[in-house]
Amino acid sequence: MKHLGSIFKYSFLSVLSFLVLVPVFATFMGGFKTNGGLRVNPIGFPGIFDFTAYRDILSSPETWRYASNSLQIALLTVLLVLLLSSMAAFTFSHMKYAGKDFIFSYLLLGLMFPLAVAIVPLFTIINNFLDLFNTHWAIILPQVAFGVGSAVLFFRAFFEQLPFELFEAARVDGISYLGFYTRFILPLSTPILATVGVLTLVSSWNGFLLPLIMLGTDKALHPWPLGLMNFQGEWTVEWNRILAFISINLAPAILFFLLAQRYIVAGLTGGSVKG
Repeated sequence: MKHLGSIFKYSFLSVLSFLVLVPVFATFMGGFKTNGGLRVNPIGFPGIFDFTAYRDILSSPETWRYASNSLQIALLTVLLVLLLSSMAAFTFSHMKYAGKDFIFSYLLLGLMFPLAVAIVPLFTIINNFLDLFNTHWAIILPQVAFGVGSAVLFFRAFFEQLPFELFEAARVDGISYLGFYTRFILPLSTPILATVGVLTLVSSWNGFLLPLIMLGTDKALHPWPLGLMNFQGEWTVEWNRILAFISINLAPAILFFLLAQRYIVAGLTGGSVKG
């Protein structure tokens, strides 16, 4: 029975890996084909490797401007999400005050609503009340607002596993809440900081809807995903260049995960066992 369970587990993981890797492989290889080659052979290896699409994209100044904008938006989003969510989770896990559970539950209500549902009121607030339309802050602030809920959930689960005796000893020594947060909580929270940081970074890096709605036609402000529109004309679509562009866009996200894989696993499992 044990061997049967192992066979089922590995078979399921193999099928899942296949379903994930085949589209990635087809996307990467599609950038080496012509549009005609994609129609004949959309998934397999190209008959002749054509590096034109990748070379033109990587040598274009617009590509690196898109990457710079995406990196700026993603880093600011990550910084704000880590700061706000870790501080909020610290209060939920180590401080006692009236209405704590209600506030925590209210904060988690945001997980029930996808970003697309709120896009119209978000546009109204950003454009009419905050006057941030066609700026990077029009993307950063909504991403932070929708990212804090899940981040607080991760942080609180992790913080509750830290020894409470450490907090009591710090209070006896006269260390303030802020001092305990900066001198003890943050240095001990590398795994969960890396986990939330990478998940937020990848989500921001690949975001398409918010930049499409919140940014105007000025390409100087556009992040990487909006660069896809450069390859769609009125009558034709350069699918090989779109696939090459997507492949290049995926590379940093995959690199982020590979570099922080050890911390991500530790962060996700850190709050799974009580005691």
